[in-house]
Amino acid sequence: MLKVLTSLFGGKKGDRDMKQIQPLVDEINEIYGTLDNLSDDELRAKTQEFRDQIKEETKEIEDEIAKLKLELKEDSEDIDRVGIHERIEELEKELKELTEEILDELMVEAFAVVKETCRRLTGTEFDLLGQKTEWNMIPYDVQLFGGIVLHQGKIAEMATGEGKTLVATMPLYLNALTGKGCHLVTVNDYLARRDAAWMGQIFTWHGLTVGCIQNTMDSGQRKQQYDCDITYGTNNEFGFDYLRDNMVVEEDEMVQRPHNYVIVDEVDSVLIDEARTPLIISGPI
Repeated sequence: MLKVLTSLFGGKKGDRDMKQIQPLVDEINEIYGTLDNLSDDELRAKTQEFRDQIKEETKEIEDEIAKLKLELKEDSEDIDRVGIHERIEELEKELKELTEEILDELMVEAFAVVKETCRRLTGTEFDLLGQKTEWNMIPYDVQLFGGIVLHQGKIAEMATGEGKTLVATMPLYLNALTGKGCHLVTVNDYLARRDAAWMGQIFTWHGLTVGCIQNTMDSGQRKQQYDCDITYGTNNEFGFDYLRDNMVVEEDEMVQRPHNYVIVDEVDSVLIDEARTPLIISGPI
């Protein structure tokens, strides 16, 4: 009877999810197999191709939002500011949905590009926090699975040694293509600094900028790091920067950009254990 029910309802949810994702993994590997014919410059050009496609398909909505924001700056009593704000809100929602659709379409090829980049980096040496390190990682299928799940906004539970740090690079690369910034939240300053330097080898190879928020940084340094395509940091630093941004007098004093996409490493620790201690900040009225 159990076998019949399992067959009827598709088994465990995790198994059903894996069956849905497997064709995407197969497609990534298929495209990956064709990319070795490209030169380094041609592979790097893929990043700009992706960005151009996103920009072209979202241009109409982006232009309308920009036009409405300019109208709000006009010094006129005849402007329906409430109506404009409502229209901007509608357009931004449409833009978000459209961008998600485009990224979903680009995901397979973008992940394949990251995998091919890892293959080309194999054997190269770089400085990792003062130590000479050799790149030796190419995503396995289990890591492709994890990357797809993270892009879908879900939790990927992976065992120690399955390469969670590398898994995050694929959805980070994909979502950074919008130019609106991505964050990776980890549990301490050392890991943020290490992973930014380590995984940053992939991103900088494609011309993407990588930042890292550290406890000792001032506002100017923080703003510079947040302006990067991908920013690593801890939950405390991101959280306190958010609180400080809500206390500034002038908008240009804010260090964070509008929030776009984030991956939380050790999500059980950050969103459960760490969340038991609230972030509290105070200042003059």
